[in-house]
Amino acid sequence: MKRLALLTLLICGPVLVAGDESPLNLKNAKLGSLPKGLKAFKTGKGEDTGGDWKVVEDKDAPGGLALAQTKADKAANFNICVAEDTKYKDIDFTVSFKAIAGERDQGGGPVWRFQDGNNYYVCRMNPLEDNFRVYKVVAGKRKEMASANAKVEVGTWHTIRIVHKGDQIECYLDGKKLLDINDDTIREPGKIGVWSKADAQTRFAAFIIKGKKE
Repeated sequence: MKRLALLTLLICGPVLVAGDESPLNLKNAKLGSLPKGLKAFKTGKGEDTGGDWKVVEDKDAPGGLALAQTKADKAANFNICVAEDTKYKDIDFTVSFKAIAGERDQGGGPVWRFQDGNNYYVCRMNPLEDNFRVYKVVAGKRKEMASANAKVEVGTWHTIRIVHKGDQIECYLDGKKLLDINDDTIREPGKIGVWSKADAQTRFAAFIIKGKKE
C-alpha cells in the first residue's frame, strides 16, 4: 500500500494521503479555483477571508500543479486553507512548499489539530527572517514554542514534515529535524492544511499524511 501511495503521488501530483484512504489530488482540479473539500480561514481582524487560494500551474511541482496563496495583502492576518474532511490527532504530515513573493512576510507551512481559525498548531519557514519556527495559536493569539536558524532559497521547492504523537512535536525542514518540543495545549483531533502570513505568496504541493483518521 505504501508503494501504491508513492506511485499515486508521482503520477497524479499533489495529494493528501490518509493511511489507506483514497488520496485527494489536484490532477483534475480547475485552474484558478479552490478545489472541492478545501476551505479558506483566517486568524486576524478585518474583512479579509483568509487569502486568495487557488490551483495554479507549476512545472516544477509534482504533476505540474500547486495550491497557491496569491493575495499580496500586507495586513497581519494569517491565511489558512484546510481540508474539511480531515480529523487527526497523532500524525506524520509532510508538505512541500515554494516561497514566491512577499515584502512583509514570506513562506509558510502546515497546520494541524486545527479546531478553527483561532486554535491550531502551525510550523513555518520564513525566508525573509531565515528562521524555522513552530507555534500554537490559542484564542486567536500566536505563541512561539521553538525556533531554529535556517536558510532556504526562494523560488525552489522545500519540505516541512511534522511528527506529532501525544504531546511530542518534531519538525523537519528538508529532511533534517530542527525542532523537538513537548506541548499538550491542543489535545483534540483537528483538521490539517497549510498557512501563510500577510502578503506571503506561497505554493504548496505533495501533501502526505500518515495517521489514524478520528
